[in-house]
Amino acid sequence: MPADAPGFRTHRVQEIFWTRTSLLLTTLVVVSGLAFWISSSIDPGTGKNLLTAVATGTMVSAVVGFGQTLITARAAREAMLNPLVEESRKALRELAEEYRSLNQEFFPTHVFEASVDPDPTFNALMMRDLRGARQYWFRGFSGRYAAVRLLAAHAEWEVRAVVADPKERSAISGRARYLARREGAETDLDIVREGLHQEIRIGLVGLFLARSRCTRIDVTVVADPPLDRVEMFDDSVWITLFSDPATPSPYPRTLRFAECSFIHGMERADFGRLHATRDARRLVITPETSRAEFAAQFAGITGTPLTDEGFAELEAAFHGFRREFSAKAELES
Repeated sequence: MPADAPGFRTHRVQEIFWTRTSLLLTTLVVVSGLAFWISSSIDPGTGKNLLTAVATGTMVSAVVGFGQTLITARAAREAMLNPLVEESRKALRELAEEYRSLNQEFFPTHVFEASVDPDPTFNALMMRDLRGARQYWFRGFSGRYAAVRLLAAHAEWEVRAVVADPKERSAISGRARYLARREGAETDLDIVREGLHQEIRIGLVGLFLARSRCTRIDVTVVADPPLDRVEMFDDSVWITLFSDPATPSPYPRTLRFAECSFIHGMERADFGRLHATRDARRLVITPETSRAEFAAQFAGITGTPLTDEGFAELEAAFHGFRREFSAKAELES
């Protein structure tokens, strides 16, 4: 039993009580026995009578005291010990509630360590949060994963996405350095940057293909996107730590925080700030958006015209990525 448990403390208090009582009774019995023994070895007279009286009185006190202890111990425990134990339990409950509240506000509900392949448990929990939400807010690099998740579920969401601005070199540099660190010193940064530009284009086409799952998709492109990916639902927020200084991984360490957490409120405010920025460039997709309308917005965001052949190529690349990721993550389509 833990040393701080109420039952343990009750047992210890009772043990101390009975130990002191037993010690006192044993002392009285020993004194009485010694007095009887000494009185039996001396001649009759005043001294013998005195020792006999002392021995008899001590023995009577021991017997009466033991009987009184047995009778009053339960009442004393109920009058003194039980209220003390109850107060201790109440204090512990209040302390536990306080710590639980602090845990919910500042500590993650789930921690998923970095991995080379997608974690099915991670993705099952995130898809559960997605299916139970009305809003899905995404802040990341390209939006490819967000589009795959939307197509893997069957509901309607209001989607807000913040992705890297493909026209700004600084928007690509952070992710490029991360990938170069992961791949090694021989990585060609120009090839990495071109691959990242392609990821953004694929992600935009994927979001367009997922428009039937959404009431509206607002995409904001920013020149200095944070390295960490954030996915926010009604009841939770997920933060994938690409900024983690540990060994880079295709799927870095991810933390999940509850709606009542400080992190959830902070990230919601940050999304609001980004979407309220007047000079930010945006792309708006609705179920009624045609391919021609999307192509015009795509060209304005990326600076690259989107021909029918180009769209078909990006669509095929997205579906290839979708099939590969869905199989590894065990997503239901």
